[in-house]
Amino acid sequence: MGESRYVISQTAYVKLVLHALKHKASAVNGILVGRLKQSPASEDNNSINTEGVEIIDVIPLSHAQLGLLPTLEIAITQGEEYFASKGDRLSVVGYYHANERYEDLELSSLAKKIGDHITRYCPQAAILLLDNKLLEELPRGGSKRPVVQLYTRDASKVWRQAGSSGSLGVGLVFKEPTANTVLWDYITEGREQDVVDFDDHLDDISKDWLNSNLFN
Repeated sequence: MGESRYVISQTAYVKLVLHALKHKASAVNGILVGRLKQSPASEDNNSINTEGVEIIDVIPLSHAQLGLLPTLEIAITQGEEYFASKGDRLSVVGYYHANERYEDLELSSLAKKIGDHITRYCPQAAILLLDNKLLEELPRGGSKRPVVQLYTRDASKVWRQAGSSGSLGVGLVFKEPTANTVLWDYITEGREQDVVDFDDHLDDISKDWLNSNLFN
């Protein structure tokens, strides 16, 4: 059985956390965009295939009606059409979620349902759940790892947190080691107010759901 390694870019990571912080009193969600990577096995078949998922960007989706699959389908279609037009060979590789209650660290049935839906497009799809306890440690310099929990679906179609029983060999790492430092800089600048999600775009189509200028 192959191991899986999930790598998240600074852009994707910062954007999804800022989206959650903009709507602290609400649950929020979005989709992960990236590409799959797989190393070939050796000729003697003694090596292990390592399936990798690289999360390049995210599309902030909702802070209101999280459970609407038609809205999710529209966002997936428009997102994939946009990235296809750029020739980046990117596609939807997962889902992110932040619970409404600050102390709630459980993966909800809704998050699992949407994750299951996305595995139809990408069997290696991941779910990232914001961990507010880790987020609290950022200003104290205590968190050197992502402030999100990684969940993947096992062979029995059960979502498991990385590091738990059944998720051996699965982990999430930063593509850029400075991601938490950059995140904290943006938080201190109040940059979360600039994040636009798909809900905002549907209310006012002039708003950029791709957040093209967020980091300018």
